Amino acid sequence: MTVPVGDQPPDIEVQVRDMILSYISSPSCLILAVIAANTDMATSEALKLAWDVDPEGRRTLVVITKLDLMDAGTDAMDVLMGRVIPMKLGIIGVVNQSQHDINTRKNISDSLQDEQSFLQKKYPCLANQNGTRFLAKTLNRLLMHHIRDCLPELKTHVNVLTAQYQSVLQSCGQPVQDQNATLLQIITKFATEYCSTIEGTAKNIETSELCGGARMCYIFHETFGRTLESIDPLAGLTMLDILTAIRNATGPLPALFVPEVSFELLVKRQIKRLEEPSLCCVELVHEELQRIIQHSFLPEPKTDELCPFQELLRFPKLHEAIMEVVTSVLRKRLPITNEMVHNLVAIELAYINTKHPDFVDMTLVSASISSNKLKKRGQCQVELLHQGFEMGKGHKFSQCRSERTRKELRGGGIEDHGEDKEYGLGLRSRGRGWNDKRLKLSQREQRYCEVIRRLIQSYFLIVRKNIQDSVPKTVMHFLVNYAKDHLQSELVGQLYKTELLDGLLTESEDMAQQRNEAASMLKTLQKANQTISEIREIQLW
Repeated sequence: MTVPVGDQPPDIEVQVRDMILSYISSPSCLILAVIAANTDMATSEALKLAWDVDPEGRRTLVVITKLDLMDAGTDAMDVLMGRVIPMKLGIIGVVNQSQHDINTRKNISDSLQDEQSFLQKKYPCLANQNGTRFLAKTLNRLLMHHIRDCLPELKTHVNVLTAQYQSVLQSCGQPVQDQNATLLQIITKFATEYCSTIEGTAKNIETSELCGGARMCYIFHETFGRTLESIDPLAGLTMLDILTAIRNATGPLPALFVPEVSFELLVKRQIKRLEEPSLCCVELVHEELQRIIQHSFLPEPKTDELCPFQELLRFPKLHEAIMEVVTSVLRKRLPITNEMVHNLVAIELAYINTKHPDFVDMTLVSASISSNKLKKRGQCQVELLHQGFEMGKGHKFSQCRSERTRKELRGGGIEDHGEDKEYGLGLRSRGRGWNDKRLKLSQREQRYCEVIRRLIQSYFLIVRKNIQDSVPKTVMHFLVNYAKDHLQSELVGQLYKTELLDGLLTESEDMAQQRNEAASMLKTLQKANQTISEIREIQLW
């Protein structure tokens, strides 16, 4: 059919061709190509379509109709013998009922008898291999053998489709019979899977990225731990800041000892810097707890157990309600956890424990610095004596070393050069009350500044270690463990209410339609499987 007739669409030819190809393109399909004997077979559309999908002719049977309507002096002997169209399944000629036979309601038996008489008269050597009766037997035989050959593959295909639709039906769930039991079951499954993801005992463990408890462990010991370790105990603390604190703590009198007030003031300033990364640690864990809600839990590969999130997709309103409850629980615990972390830093600031067993003794630090100074002076004196012995007794003391060395040996103050430069003593006044001249420190002030620096570093490391250990414990107790312990009770308390059941367990239309389609397809596949089993028991001829 190439020309649309009546109300047929303009693309009727394309539609018919596509429909035919959708069937005959399957390798498990037998093709029956029907051709009129009084037409040119070289232009047959049926043969062209058959050759497109079956070029070797392994599954195509040709039927030649209207043998009785051929022109006088012609016959279909060459075609029926396979000399014109070679087909492995064969070529069978038939004589159809005429329109007159149909109008007069000619008996089928009479029509078959007349067909056999025509074949015996026109094609006597081929009469037994043509005709409607022979065509029916041949089609039945070919179909049965073809089914037998394709049976293993068909059986496998049906089983695969059955498993797929069973999985679809399982994911859709059964229609709700008991709303109370269904709601409690979903809440329990969700809470269990949520806690299992945190504990690392979930049925389906993620392999592409860290999630749940594993990510929290990474946050505690990698992100948070490395951030604290990267903080320099003395960062942002200049020698000028230390000297200012020392002189402010001594008032109008020169300092005879290292003032503890200056140490406490400066070390608290450094400890305060630990609060921000600690609060960031809390926020990162809170984000991970929130992200677990969005995490798609998958059923265990070896079971057909329905995962909670698939059921939540079935009930979208319940899904939204559960997300809101969990988010609310986490949101309420966040400021409590932040406050506790803030208190941890405040506790460290409240009391500077200089008697801590790991804290460097101030006396030892001072003695160590003094010892280094004395050792340096002793080396200078030995060097001077050595130089005097080479140069002779007449060599004058003023010629042995520079003026700076003589001042050092005589106990004089060290001016702003040499080792003093590393402390940045050339800083000018910036509203601190210093004059505009280059700042000069006495030996005592240099020693005091170094003592303060070492004490700050020592105590800061102690506090940092405490914070690094206490913050993860605080987050686990006030946020993570609280969510685990109270999640299910919160969900039940807020959602398990009679007036909410109908709304929460309203199933989406798409899910209901999908369940009906899957159930219908499963019935069809079960019938197909039964038919295949029956065919295998039939003895083929």
